[in-house]
Amino acid sequence: MIDAIDAAIQVASSGLQAQSTRLRVVAENMANANSTSTVPGGNPYARKTVTFEDEMDRTAGVDLVHVRNIGVDTTPFKIEYDPSNPAADSKGFVKMPNVNLIAEMADMREANRSYTADLEVIKQGRQLYTMTIDLLRNSA
Repeated sequence: MIDAIDAAIQVASSGLQAQSTRLRVVAENMANANSTSTVPGGNPYARKTVTFEDEMDRTAGVDLVHVRNIGVDTTPFKIEYDPSNPAADSKGFVKMPNVNLIAEMADMREANRSYTADLEVIKQGRQLYTMTIDLLRNSA
């Protein structure tokens, strides 16, 4: 039984780390949703993406999740006409980041729920350990 609890905690811990990275990347995307280039006609902030992979931990016999890659979204930048912007090209157009705040909010919500679920698994595992120790103490 202890091995099963250890495995559950280990899987949940790997999920916590992965979702923490995902939340950090989403926060970075949201913070830079209006960040334009520092030079006229230059590219603005490009949305970042997180890719996960599962990896078998052979010693514990469980699949763990890890961040495989933090990549860059290749969706085209939005173009806005704003000749007064320092990042505007010679025709007055400014490239805006390819960050969709609604999609980022949805991603943040999903990552937050996954993080909370992983945290609850760890909490339950700790409670099971405590209950098992209490049972062993009382039976001795």
